[in-house]
Amino acid sequence: MMKRDDYKFLRLADAMTALNQRVNLIGIIVEYGAPTRSKGTDWFCSLRIVDDSHNIRGLLVNIFTETQEKLPQVEASGDIIQLSQVVMKTHNMETYALFNKRFSSFALYEGKYGEFYIPYQVSSKFQSRNQDMKFVFGLRKWVDGFQLDTVAKESVLLRQIKEGQHHDLVCKILHLLQVCRDEWMLFVWDGTDAPPLQLQSELETEMESPLPLQLETQPLARDILCRFPTIGTILRVSVSQRNVKLNIPSLAAGRWVKFINLLFEVNKGLWHGVITSSTKVRFVPNEDLIILERQRDFEKRLTSKLDRMPFSSFPWPYRITEVDDEAEKVPLVTLMDIMTYSQVTAKFKCIVRVVAALPWAVEDFRSPNGTYRIRLTLEDPTTRIHAYLYADDGEVFFEGNPPINALIRKWNTLLGVAEIESGGVIENAPRNPPWILCCIKSYYVDKNDVWGSRKYRIFGTKLVC
Repeated sequence: MMKRDDYKFLRLADAMTALNQRVNLIGIIVEYGAPTRSKGTDWFCSLRIVDDSHNIRGLLVNIFTETQEKLPQVEASGDIIQLSQVVMKTHNMETYALFNKRFSSFALYEGKYGEFYIPYQVSSKFQSRNQDMKFVFGLRKWVDGFQLDTVAKESVLLRQIKEGQHHDLVCKILHLLQVCRDEWMLFVWDGTDAPPLQLQSELETEMESPLPLQLETQPLARDILCRFPTIGTILRVSVSQRNVKLNIPSLAAGRWVKFINLLFEVNKGLWHGVITSSTKVRFVPNEDLIILERQRDFEKRLTSKLDRMPFSSFPWPYRITEVDDEAEKVPLVTLMDIMTYSQVTAKFKCIVRVVAALPWAVEDFRSPNGTYRIRLTLEDPTTRIHAYLYADDGEVFFEGNPPINALIRKWNTLLGVAEIESGGVIENAPRNPPWILCCIKSYYVDKNDVWGSRKYRIFGTKLVC
């Protein structure tokens, strides 16, 4: 241990006792919050740092600057921050360091994988000293054996999320979409299936207000979809730059992050994450133990014939449908497998829920000449698609032309409509469609634009409930 006289920085444990004093600190960044506007004209962000003296919860650092650009632009969790002339304060029983824009300064260095001792960002008042480099070296050496994630509370998997609650989520960023000038949407994934949701929408509104296939206004291009995993839920996460200012360029596709206090909502029967002013972001190194565990679980699902089933459908979906002998030979896939398949025309077997239909009334299923013509909205944990029941495939599905009462009963079961014993339905009750096994074939309607005109039909499937 170095002598105190040679120590240019207070250890974090010592700084905790130096209330209302200006101190110099250096530590590993384990958490940083999204930049936001303060109640005045300043910009604000918070960091949490650790060193070998204080590495369980870490020390909170609150930083105020005149502009967003002057805030620390942290590139990764595990990077090092040097803080000069910050004031130790306490609020709500927690001691923290306050960065004052008039006299405090900072410098950011790469973490344990950094090779250089030149900071990648400094504040205007920062003054470098050669002696500082030994502390950067010491922290890099120390953090090499420190598991950064031990400083945070337990995170959830997507399969454990609940509506209206805030959770910590470790996930991989797959894509970023700028919705408009001040709105972004992040597409994130952790390899697990989000829970199926009850549907509040009414079937009769499908014509005027159809249940959407995705939350974004336009579907993503095929080349983007083909880079997505085909197993596990891809969660849309929204952020309004008018209220929350994220360092968007740092949230690159392929990076693993930990969202702390992420809000989970439901929109049109689809899970939706929301980054609020209380949400914090932590970058997680690819070699982190929790990331390696996620990757192993995903690879295990990829190699299993049955693990493409939705988690919530185990051990097998409701046996209200049957597939023909030809379909039994078709491998089980997800809807994302179907959408990203390399050939335009193919046959598939999957486990889905029927969440909407057009037309919705059984009396309108057939055209005037008696041909079945129904558009179903199918979903599984990976995505939603439209698939058609047409002509002979409809005859097979409904076993010809059953009595109207029997057809209504089957239809209500398929769509999860709550019934009462007398055969009526419970008005305005949420729908909970069951998981079913069905076969889908893809085809095109324009030979000059085979991918752009690609459609899906149900075939070889019979409704037997």
